[in-house]
Amino acid sequence: MNPNQLAERLPASIVDPHVHQWDPLTTVRAGSGRARLLRRVPRVPRGLRRVIPQADREFVGDPHHVLKPYLPGTYARDLGGLPVGAVVHIEAAWPARDHLGTVAETRWVSGLPFGRDGAPRLGGVVVHVDPRRDDVGAVLDAHRAVTGLVRGVRFSAAHHPDPGVRDFSDVPAVYTEPAFLDGFAALAERGLSFELWCYAHQLPDALGLVERYPETTFVLDHYATPVGFLGPRGRHTGRFAHQRREQFAVWRDDLAALAARPNVVAKHSGLGMPLLGGERAVPLALHDVRGPRAAFVDAVAPLVRHLHDCFGPERTMWASNFPIDKPGLTLPATLGVVLEVLGADASVDALTREVARRTYRLDDLP
Repeated sequence: MNPNQLAERLPASIVDPHVHQWDPLTTVRAGSGRARLLRRVPRVPRGLRRVIPQADREFVGDPHHVLKPYLPGTYARDLGGLPVGAVVHIEAAWPARDHLGTVAETRWVSGLPFGRDGAPRLGGVVVHVDPRRDDVGAVLDAHRAVTGLVRGVRFSAAHHPDPGVRDFSDVPAVYTEPAFLDGFAALAERGLSFELWCYAHQLPDALGLVERYPETTFVLDHYATPVGFLGPRGRHTGRFAHQRREQFAVWRDDLAALAARPNVVAKHSGLGMPLLGGERAVPLALHDVRGPRAAFVDAVAPLVRHLHDCFGPERTMWASNFPIDKPGLTLPATLGVVLEVLGADASVDALTREVARRTYRLDDLP
């Protein structure tokens, strides 16, 4: 599939419901120290990976994408002709000394130049809030006071038993903690959606949360990231073919159980994340139709197909997950791969526009 063939299949304006923005040079980010040291270097050298811990290295892939600003203009240049008219910004681990400090990210994102110079407009914001905290309701209200675009919350549960895989939660099963389950009521009462990002083995934890709050819309991110699905990660994950087969078999059943709950939708996203394994020297582009790209499409097809079969076209949406997916795929390829796997089964309007519009209440789309 070349760019022209892709464009012919798309609506005039589509939605990208999973993008991240950051600037480690002007805001406090986890990598701000390294970023400022490299301020004058136009391209962060790949050799820098050698001084980054394995867990971080296997999450970010190319360090350039996290140590340099990624802003609306950068995203617009990555679009490669895709007609994205609106995006949803997903919280990006903004460090804060206190819970209320997370509101600074929402304030910063709301001030970025979306809708100008070729960048799409900002259609919605998904914020970071910790339901375990006593002030969860007050912090949610503070986020919403900044902008009327707040649509949901993400609190990442990703925590892996392999110590070589990066954790994003301080505990292994945060979705099952009584304080989390009770505090989640503050989100439900305000009609906000919740992004489920966990690793594959944590899907049963996510199911318990979903069943407790049947009126809340939950969004499963990144296929519940089956770490090592494409090759070794961490110290021992995905090192052997039988391990990968066993993980996939469990993932299939757990995903189907989650999809049986009608209040869950899912994103075709995260296929370019280095956590899956099979890291590449350069991102796979849309026009590379043979060789490595064809092998990649075949390799990820079981994930794409099973998600589609379980959730159906009315509860699945494409999302770029840029720039986190950027080390593995160009932005057009994040969509092209999904469409290539699904073929005639893809409901393109639902996949690229309508499910995101409904989920994030983007009622004023052009």
